[in-house]
Amino acid sequence: MTGIEASDRELVLSPGNVLRKVQRLALVAGIIAAAASLAGAAAARDEFYRAYLVAFMFWLGPALGSLGLLMLQHVTGGRWGVALRRVFEAGAGTLPLMAVLFVPVIVGMHSLYEWTHTDVVAADAILTQKEPYLNVPFFLGRAAIYFAVWIVVAAFLIRWSRKQDQGADPATARKIHFLSRGGLILYGLTMTFASFDWGMSIEPHWYSHIYGILIIGGQALSAMAFAIIVAAALVGQPAVARWISPDRFHDLGKLMLAFIMLWAYFAFSQYLIIWAGDLPEEIPWYLHRLAGGWRTIGVGLIVLHFAVPFVVLLSREVKRRPAALALVAGALLLLRWVEVYWLVVPTFHPEGLFVHWLAPVTLIAVGGLWLALFVRRLGGAPVLPLSELELLLEGED
Repeated sequence: MTGIEASDRELVLSPGNVLRKVQRLALVAGIIAAAASLAGAAAARDEFYRAYLVAFMFWLGPALGSLGLLMLQHVTGGRWGVALRRVFEAGAGTLPLMAVLFVPVIVGMHSLYEWTHTDVVAADAILTQKEPYLNVPFFLGRAAIYFAVWIVVAAFLIRWSRKQDQGADPATARKIHFLSRGGLILYGLTMTFASFDWGMSIEPHWYSHIYGILIIGGQALSAMAFAIIVAAALVGQPAVARWISPDRFHDLGKLMLAFIMLWAYFAFSQYLIIWAGDLPEEIPWYLHRLAGGWRTIGVGLIVLHFAVPFVVLLSREVKRRPAALALVAGALLLLRWVEVYWLVVPTFHPEGLFVHWLAPVTLIAVGGLWLALFVRRLGGAPVLPLSELELLLEGED
C-alpha cells in the first residue's frame, strides 16, 4: 500500500485528540510539584538546588539529545529517523523552555558550586588557578552562548522541515544537511563545556576528559528511549500504525541497544582511566560514589542500565513489539535519572546514600512543564514528515 490517502492525512495531521489529556495532566502535575518544590526550598534551600540541578540535567537529556539525533539523522539518512523526526523536532523545540528553567540553577549557584565563594577560592591554590575560567560572569556568558546555539540551530531545522511538508525542495534539503553537519560539531563542543560547567565543576578539583562525552552519550540514549515511548503511544492511530511498522520498531530497538553499549563504553572508559591513573585529584570522585549505599546504586546501574537491557534487546520479538520495546525504554529513562542523581548528589553527601523528598518532586515539576510543552509542539504539525513517508514502506519484511 502506497500513497497518502485523505483519511491518513487527516489522522496524521491531528494528533491533538490523542495527546490533549496527556498535556493537561503533565501541566497540572508540573504546576503542583513546582509549588511543592518552592515550599520545600523555603525549608531546605541547599537540598532544593541540588535536587533541581539533577532534575534539570535529566530533562535536558531528551530535549538536547533530540536535537543531536535529529541532526544525526539528517546527515546519515535512514528510515528510523523519518519515523521519529517529528518527535525529535518537538523535543528540540522545548530548548527555549530549558533556558528559562536554567534560571533556578543560576540563583542557586552559591549552594551548588564552591568556586563561587570568594573566600574558598582565595584559600585554595588550585581554585585560584582555575578562577579565569570558573567565575560567575564567564559561567553565565558561556551558558548564554550554549542556549543561543542550541535554540537557533533547532529553530532553523524545524522551520525548514515544516517547509518540506509543503513539497520536497532540494535547496532546502541541502540547507538542512549542511546545518546539521555543522550543528553536530557545535553540539559536541557546547555540550562538552556545558557538562564541565554544570556537572563536573561541582567538584572543581576533579576533572575527566571523558565526562562530556559520557553526558552526550546519556543524552542520546535518553532521547531515543523517550522517542520510542512516544512512537509506541502514537502507533495506536490507524494512519500512524500504517507507516510505523514492526520493522521500524525493530530498527529503533537496535539503535537503542547501540546507545546503551555506547554509554557503557564511555562509563567504563572513564572508570578504567581514572582508577589506573590513581591520581589524588581524580580518585576521590569515585570514592564518594562507592561509599555506603552509593556503591549499591553504582552496581545497580551496571546491572539494570546495561546488562539487563542488553540481554532483553537481543530478542528480535521484543524489538518488534511496540509495547514491549516501550516498557524497556521507560525503564531505561527512569535509570537515566538515577544515573544523573548518582553523578551529582554524592558530592554533597559522600558519607552514603541520601535521597531527599525534593528529588522526585523537582523531577515532576520540571518534567511536567517540559512534557506539556513537548506535547503542544508535537501536536502543532504532522506527526510524520509528509514529503518522506514513502521511505517508511521500503524494505518491509
